[in-house]
Amino acid sequence: MTNRFNRINALLGDAAMTRLKNATVMVVGCGAVGSFAVEALARSGIGHIVLVDFDVVEESNINRQIFAMSSTIGKPKVDVACARIRDINPDAYIVPLNMFWDNKSNIAVRPDFVIDAIDTIDSKIALYKWCVSRDIPFAASMGAALKTDPAQIKVGRILKTSVCPLAARVRKIVRDENLPDFPVVYSTEVPNRTAVTPGRVFGSIATVTGSFGLRLADVAIKSIIGDGLVI
Repeated sequence: MTNRFNRINALLGDAAMTRLKNATVMVVGCGAVGSFAVEALARSGIGHIVLVDFDVVEESNINRQIFAMSSTIGKPKVDVACARIRDINPDAYIVPLNMFWDNKSNIAVRPDFVIDAIDTIDSKIALYKWCVSRDIPFAASMGAALKTDPAQIKVGRILKTSVCPLAARVRKIVRDENLPDFPVVYSTEVPNRTAVTPGRVFGSIATVTGSFGLRLADVAIKSIIGDGLVI
């Protein structure tokens, strides 16, 4: 293992680091939540990372997205993410997919774990069904916007979530369509409904969106190394 991962190796051990190096994790959505998840995965020695996003970096992303900088405005998020991961870990194998995920989406790679950091409900549900049909473990982000308190961020099962309006909508679909329960990152903070600008732009801050992404990466890492998720 290269020196850049020595401290993780000291913490987790050789066997865990080998699992991380050999694992493939797919992150769908490389924005506010997903970018922090990708960052943590890359810095934790994940050897294969699949990036899925159809969008380009905009100036308005800079307040909360790792891949958004003055130098990256206008560039596809997956390309910026790919370059950053290679700078962190040149040995990583990266598959950037500039695409929108929907119920017709499919990829040739079979990930060991999938992280959902998508904004739209239809795409989220399509991704869950894709994972379930292939028996691929996954974890999903619920609503991170309109919130300011990282201390209220939780990891739990979708059917046990509370407060979060997005989780409530997803939870209903999961029950109605008889999808299996799965882990999510959500917040019990009541959304600040006044923090919506004209055009329905939802206010958000990196301390919360970033914490969501880091928690999702933690779920993925623990699933891969066999540490388990007791929730």
